[in-house]
Amino acid sequence: MSSNSFAYNEQSGGGEATELGQEATSTISPSGAFGLFSSDMKKNEDLKQMLESNKDSAKLDAMKRIVGMIAKGKNASELFPAVVKNVASKNIELVAGSVVMAFEEVCPDRIDLIHKNYRKLCNLLVDVEEWGQVVIIHMLTRYARTQFVSPWRQGDVLEDNEKDFYDSDEEQKEKADKRKRPYAMDPDHRLLIRNTKPLLQSRNAAVVMAVAQLYWHIAPKSEAGIISKSLVRLLRSNREVQYIVLQNIATMSIQRKGMFEPYLKSFYVRSTDATMIKILKLEILTNLANEANISTLLREFQTYVKSQDKQFAAATIQTIGRCATSITEVSDTCLNGLVCLLSNRDEIVVAESVVVIKKLLQMQPMQHGEIIKHMAKLLDSITVPVARASILWLIGENCERVPKIAPDVLRKTAKSFTSEDDLVKLQILNLGAKLYLTNSKQTKLLTQYILNLGKYDQNYDIRDRTRFIRQLIVPNEKSGALSKYAKKIFLAQKPAPLLESPFKDRDHFQLGTLSHTLNTKATGYLELSNWPEVAPDPSVRNVEVIELAKEWTPAGKAKKENPDKKFYSESEEEEDSSESSSDSESESGSESGEDEEDDRSGDSAEDSGESGSEPEAGKGRAATRSRARGRGDSKDVDKEKENSKTSESSSGESSSIEESSSDSESESESESESESRKVTKEKEKKTKQERNPLTKDVSLLDLDDFNLVSTPVALPTPALSPSLIADLEGLNLSATSSVISVSTPVFVPGKTHVLLHRMSGKGLAAHYFFPRQPCIFGDKMVSVQITLNNTTDQKIENIHVGGKKLPMGMQMHVFNPIESLEPAGSITVSMGIDFCDSTQTASFQLCTKDDCFSVNIQPPVGELLLPVAMSEKDFKKEQGMLSGMNETSTTIIAAPQNFASSVILQKIVNVANVGVVPSGQDNIHRFAAKTVHSGSLMLVTVELKEGSTAQLIINTEKTVIGSVLLRELKPVLSQG
Repeated sequence: MSSNSFAYNEQSGGGEATELGQEATSTISPSGAFGLFSSDMKKNEDLKQMLESNKDSAKLDAMKRIVGMIAKGKNASELFPAVVKNVASKNIELVAGSVVMAFEEVCPDRIDLIHKNYRKLCNLLVDVEEWGQVVIIHMLTRYARTQFVSPWRQGDVLEDNEKDFYDSDEEQKEKADKRKRPYAMDPDHRLLIRNTKPLLQSRNAAVVMAVAQLYWHIAPKSEAGIISKSLVRLLRSNREVQYIVLQNIATMSIQRKGMFEPYLKSFYVRSTDATMIKILKLEILTNLANEANISTLLREFQTYVKSQDKQFAAATIQTIGRCATSITEVSDTCLNGLVCLLSNRDEIVVAESVVVIKKLLQMQPMQHGEIIKHMAKLLDSITVPVARASILWLIGENCERVPKIAPDVLRKTAKSFTSEDDLVKLQILNLGAKLYLTNSKQTKLLTQYILNLGKYDQNYDIRDRTRFIRQLIVPNEKSGALSKYAKKIFLAQKPAPLLESPFKDRDHFQLGTLSHTLNTKATGYLELSNWPEVAPDPSVRNVEVIELAKEWTPAGKAKKENPDKKFYSESEEEEDSSESSSDSESESGSESGEDEEDDRSGDSAEDSGESGSEPEAGKGRAATRSRARGRGDSKDVDKEKENSKTSESSSGESSSIEESSSDSESESESESESESRKVTKEKEKKTKQERNPLTKDVSLLDLDDFNLVSTPVALPTPALSPSLIADLEGLNLSATSSVISVSTPVFVPGKTHVLLHRMSGKGLAAHYFFPRQPCIFGDKMVSVQITLNNTTDQKIENIHVGGKKLPMGMQMHVFNPIESLEPAGSITVSMGIDFCDSTQTASFQLCTKDDCFSVNIQPPVGELLLPVAMSEKDFKKEQGMLSGMNETSTTIIAAPQNFASSVILQKIVNVANVGVVPSGQDNIHRFAAKTVHSGSLMLVTVELKEGSTAQLIINTEKTVIGSVLLRELKPVLSQG
């Protein structure tokens, strides 16, 4: 290291001499070394004068030149005293970040030093330089976790049900009153959350990430959702930023899926993404998967499996397995899709599919004997050790269910034992032991041969396993009592594997930190404290107010200095404030009222000369400067507003900083000034009213905004490879096929369901049924008819639908109120319900003049369909495009008389509202329908086999509905 340093100094010295020599030649008469020394000293003197200047711009210029000198290896040590003098600055904002950074390094546990400066730091956040903002936000996050109570309490009520044994009833009641109190957020807590919100619009990704982790760790859950849009915006940054942001989103999406569900398509994988970015997006998509979007995600995953990036394709297969375990409705669909991948040409895809199938079969091995046989046949062609070991383990666990195949597999693997991977050898030993215990007549000699090979293997793990198995399964005089339980040990029921997200346990690290990224505690990491049960004394943050004499002008108005130039420009402040205020308008009324009170108190605190004396001391420096501008001449204000309006119209955003700055008035202002502000306020209001109808806020993340473009744009046709053309062949981008046309439903007796029993309804009884007709209230709604009966001897008045409790997206068109229903009278009314292609329950209240009754309507899956007419050719074409994961099937066993054409037709249409498709084959019956909400095709095929079996096949994009329909049709077709 010393030699490198010497060489560097020597080289730099030569360069310096050359440069100085050139300068001497051009500017000074040649007078030897003294002339060179004088030139160098003169240049440094200029820098010293610049550093001692009263202008910050001159100081900055000098600092930049000094840094440039040091970077070139020049000696700038003479300037050290002049630089040190500038360490102290009158501007608390280009130093606050450095002070906090020093605090974090020297004494991060001294929370008591923060108390008096807490409010000042909150108000300075907007004006501090960006890296200082990051440090301050992280420090204040830790501070908030120690000084405020948790805002995540259930139902906004602090509850504690612990009971002391010796307490009397009165003491218990008194304690209960103290424990069970409504949650009220500390004003200082609210101050921090409110003042960091504008920073979500920062251009610096680190600042946005810091604010996001603050909201995640200390904000109420109902308010944390605003960070999702800002985090998704960062996904347009470079891949390093994407990697960190996606890691944090992956952790958040496990606990709160609803935050990122609106931005699901933002996490779709692009071909240009790096492999790690693709895998992280896959993780997020898996976390966001639910019954409503799983069909769309599975279609997306089918494309990913074909990727040339084999690591990404393998990760996609693991993702499909996780979806199968978390959403039981699609487990069979996912399993069938993975079995189809076993015929893939790529060995890595096949191997990964085998491993995932093995995990899925552990959950329900009784139902999939055919899949195990199919995997056994693949053992000759698969060479990946993990996949071979998985197949052997699966056969060993189910050796009693495949008694003919297991011994043959053991025979084949015995031949290749010496050349197998160590992982495969261990599973061969296990397979031999299990077969020795269950089928020793056929496998005794084979097992002994394998044990002899393992006894002399080079790997000590295999030698130890061989000795252990021999002593356990081959009893002799030296064998202990353990050999009696050999069968229970080897063939014990194994727990199913738990497929979990690798980000599940990262939530105990603070988001955005190195420890969270590495998933291990890094050096210098400071853990977040748990919320205190009782908040510490908030008065420690109060600062003594010092009244200063004000200098008055002859007109009687207080003279105020012009604010110094800040880090952000005024145009940036106004844009940030406009977005902040537009976000705050969507919050609850109570919170808005609280913000208005904070503004008023902020003005008062500012006039008194101490902005940090109360927690409601304004919304930040930007708002403070806006209020200062608002107190000037109204003409200047109007001029500023016109300039602001010009900048707003060019950026497409409307600013509301003036409105927030004129919410309140200071008590110390004169009456004339107050009138001027009122006039300004009215002008602002009039200007905004004129501007709002013509201006529409457009966000880059509002994907629907692109629908506003109606002019067709000619796009260049990309060159497609033959393989890509083959993958895209037959792809249908429209929501519904051109061959779909709704047909008349097959007549079946309507099945009536009880909506309200007469005993529960105090004499009002209600029944409902599905008439299987297109709904007149909307083409996406299912038609429901309700029959109301009055079983009392008195008139029932004002029958109507009261409060509705519907899942997200579901809509209901209710019937008109019924004025009265006579005794023993009956009336039938119609309703329309958009079930969103799901069997979720629609809950609402059926009310009369005096009572309300909670009722539910849950549709059978077959009533979510409308019959369609299509030809056999079109049916086959659509069925071919809905293969793979869009296909579910099962085998039906029934008496031959149950497979008559008329019987099959009657049973199918009784369960589902489907249309009959003409078939040219007597042994194949086809039915077609579409879902009411999305118009997705539902193709049902019953193919009769030899004997008393038949194959039931359902093809649809809506895999959840398809799986449910399959389960409902199977018992109906099987029974006599």
